[in-house]
Amino acid sequence: MAAESAKKPDALRNVTIQPGFMPYAEGSALVTFGNTKVICTASVEETVPPFLAGKGQGWLTAEYSMLPRSTHTRKRRDREKVDGRTVEIQRLIGRALRPTVDLKKLGERTILIDCDVLQADGGTRTASVTGAMVAVGQAVGKLMQKGKLTASPMGLFVAAISAGIVNGVPTLDLCYQEDVNAEVDINVAMTEDGKFVEVQGTAEHGPFDRAQLDQLLEIAAAGIRELVAMQKRALGAETLKLLGR
Repeated sequence: MAAESAKKPDALRNVTIQPGFMPYAEGSALVTFGNTKVICTASVEETVPPFLAGKGQGWLTAEYSMLPRSTHTRKRRDREKVDGRTVEIQRLIGRALRPTVDLKKLGERTILIDCDVLQADGGTRTASVTGAMVAVGQAVGKLMQKGKLTASPMGLFVAAISAGIVNGVPTLDLCYQEDVNAEVDINVAMTEDGKFVEVQGTAEHGPFDRAQLDQLLEIAAAGIRELVAMQKRALGAETLKLLGR
């Protein structure tokens, strides 16, 4: 795998978002964060889970998987039992994206997000959240365009990013090598107006203090502002207008 080009500690890796990557899906994007590559799709079903039947609201849920050779050694496919890490990430993606859609306005339909990792070099869960936001925006835009919705259910955009303390330095958007050597690492999902949706943080080599956490949250917030701008550019003016944005 090619080495990451040098970047400043508080900078994002090279990020690209290619919308409409999967033509049969209602919404999709291929997102790359450095050497990490994830396909995100959003599919719309005109039904809801049994626990929501007849309640006049929709649902949004997510699945996540890694291709067997997305990593340095082959990862077995999740055939009979999904591993704990996969379950954790699926739930994170769903939690992060549900606040972006007014489920009452969505009506009794479900948006199913699929995030499939083609190549993993750190930050697959945060890349998944960021790319899935674009896929959801496309899917809702198509519902609006077809007249299936009379009012846009889209709320604030959400993006996610990792940060950590590597060799004593607060660092944004960790690649795998930085992640395994980090003294502290966190994942942050945040709305475009700077409110937290989720913060996951771990001390890997000894506890960290509030000042260090604040430093990491500050660079994460700056990175997320950049990512939201990229999401909107990827969706384009026409779709944003349909979404009421």
